[in-house]
Amino acid sequence: MGQDLIRYDVLAQDALRGVIRKVLGEVVKTGLPGEHHFFITFLTSAPGVRISSRLREKYPELMTIVIQHQYWDLQVNETAFEVGLSFSDIPERLLVPFSAIRGFYDPAVNFELEFDVQSAEAANTQGEAVEPIPLEPVAPQPVAPLGKPAKLPARQKAEAGSEEEKSPAEDGDDKAAEKKDAQVVSLDAFRKKT
Repeated sequence: MGQDLIRYDVLAQDALRGVIRKVLGEVVKTGLPGEHHFFITFLTSAPGVRISSRLREKYPELMTIVIQHQYWDLQVNETAFEVGLSFSDIPERLLVPFSAIRGFYDPAVNFELEFDVQSAEAANTQGEAVEPIPLEPVAPQPVAPLGKPAKLPARQKAEAGSEEEKSPAEDGDDKAAEKKDAQVVSLDAFRKKT
């Protein structure tokens, strides 16, 4: 088999990230339709990601955010999205390039996209640099505290693995939850087994 000089794998990944861009762009215009909501997992150390140092310390590699009830000022451009979210009752602004996204999941319709970390990192080392995206700063808005999240079934916890961090969406008011180590739920835990 010949060498893939066109890099179809990278082109396909970029096209699928375009689906996320399109969906988030529609949410900006019309809001979340029906029961749709999104779990978005991204690399916090990827070029162009802008999060607070507090969040970067807590999530040095991967972070999963939830776009559902408590978000504000969602903005989308060709290369990134920016959103306001609350983490432990502290409002934060996040800027996430689409190239940093590693997983996208809409549980309302069981739709999932997963991106190959190795292919994306290889493309980045071949000279693709993400330039900073200028978006206008927005003052934080007051946010009501998040409700307690539903617990994952034992099977999904086991599939999620031991090196996970807690999703910010699971970061409730409960002080006991703050004392636990953080966990990120792998999107594989939501896949239907065939």
